[in-house]
Amino acid sequence: MKPLFSRILWRLLAGLGVLWGAATLTFVALNITSGDPAITILGGIDAMPSPAVIARVRSDYHLDRPLYEQYAIYLDKLAHGDLGESYRLRIPVEHAIAQQLGATLQLAALTGSFSLVTSVFIAVFTARRTPWLRRMSSTTELVATSIPSFVLGLILLLIFSFRLHWLPASGQRGWPSLVLPTLTMSVPMIAVATQVLRNELEEILEQPFIVTARARGLSETGVRLGHALRHALVPLVTLSGFFFGMMLGGVVITETLFARQGVGRLIADATSNKDVPLVVGITLLTATVYVVLNLVVDLINAAIDPRTKSF
Repeated sequence: MKPLFSRILWRLLAGLGVLWGAATLTFVALNITSGDPAITILGGIDAMPSPAVIARVRSDYHLDRPLYEQYAIYLDKLAHGDLGESYRLRIPVEHAIAQQLGATLQLAALTGSFSLVTSVFIAVFTARRTPWLRRMSSTTELVATSIPSFVLGLILLLIFSFRLHWLPASGQRGWPSLVLPTLTMSVPMIAVATQVLRNELEEILEQPFIVTARARGLSETGVRLGHALRHALVPLVTLSGFFFGMMLGGVVITETLFARQGVGRLIADATSNKDVPLVVGITLLTATVYVVLNLVVDLINAAIDPRTKSF
């Protein structure tokens, strides 16, 4: 047990390094780009604030200090659990994130579940099958992974919303409004996951224990689901971390394209408005979830296969 706790501790320490790096890179990137955060705080250039008001805001938010001092002040606040206040929304960052997190979690959960189930079904059905079926599946997957998410979303909108009028083009009005965003995020994930899982299954289906299972009279479906798929659990679990990584980028594009509320659209707006506290807060949340998820994946893989050396 001691080596296990030691490894977990090292992973957590590495996770703290990831969080510090994410916060630092985001802070620097937003502060070296053009634009004045003080103008954003005052409502933008259209508000026509006077120089005296701008100077006061810069003083109140420490924006008149050198960048390294602003960075030190911000790190001190983060160390005390203070994410600050959104420049644009004028509410604490944690409240702004909490208001939008539910919609994003709903979309992410539906996307992850649909992607996982669909990729497993396709991989099990096409592994070691007739060449034409495998070629057709591989070609479709290659096309799906090559199409950018925003292009795929636009195609789905043109077909199912503007031409056929089957599904809403935007908003959050019940389950129909979730269909197109879920498909937009799921299609590339399904394509990549199916390729990885099918390759693993094809290697497993050539192992001697599979031949033995068939010799005992098991059906092909029983062999694939009861034996081959069980031994492919390690890459399947690892793919859950990959799914989350793809969803991070996909949710920003999808929520913006389909005019949905959520953390993705929130960070897109915050970035364009140089809302530093809000962008850093969302970045830290994302990095935290990523670190925790990868730790959980490594623990599950180690439990499934003790020979796993990645943990």
